[in-house]
Amino acid sequence: MTRPRDDGLEFVASLPADLRAQMRVLHSPLIRIEPMAVEIELGDARAIVFSSKNGVAAAAALTDRRDLPCFCVGEATTAAARAAGWEAQCAGPDARTLLRTFAASPPPFPLVHLRGAHASVDIAGELSRAGRAARSQAIYDQALLPPNGAAREALAGTDAVIAPLFSPRTARQFADVHEGSAPLYLAALSDAVAEPLKALDFTALKVATRPDAGAMIDAIGDLVDRLNRVEGGSGPQ
Repeated sequence: MTRPRDDGLEFVASLPADLRAQMRVLHSPLIRIEPMAVEIELGDARAIVFSSKNGVAAAAALTDRRDLPCFCVGEATTAAARAAGWEAQCAGPDARTLLRTFAASPPPFPLVHLRGAHASVDIAGELSRAGRAARSQAIYDQALLPPNGAAREALAGTDAVIAPLFSPRTARQFADVHEGSAPLYLAALSDAVAEPLKALDFTALKVATRPDAGAMIDAIGDLVDRLNRVEGGSGPQ
């Protein structure tokens, strides 16, 4: 499991029991979320955009203001924003869909996107280029981490390894640092996440049909089924 520890534990807990029983789970986060000691600058913003639960958590710790409506990427981010006290609505399962939603039904402008230091889609930049008043502020960082000892041992072994990758940054890190000869079964949240993985020598690469946890669980299930069918079920990790 390559996600930050808390997110990884939550995802593993959501796996169906029969699927979970077929795997030995190793947690080896490839990024660490580091909140920034900054003051949120809402200024004249009339709305907030959140593109991750990490952004919600960082913002909730940095400001008491809950008077602005929030537009979120994904249902999980929306639920987190509501739980933190914001009036929030989901504007799409990914950043590109959010931008299309805004084009069809504009939110209140100006808006501010509270996000991590690294983002695969520059939401505020694209809105600004379209003539909309939007800006972004980084309020947390995503520090890269190498695989831990247990992960390195598994990747150097002979048993198949299933590696779910949830972001382009994490996928690029995995591709850059991967060493080992274990058969790789890769699950990617989206085509953008899959792209850096294509340089690897993998046995299978499955892209989720939607950019959400449920579709990633389905992708992992498909990989386990393939592994059991083709290789006799030697016990994925």
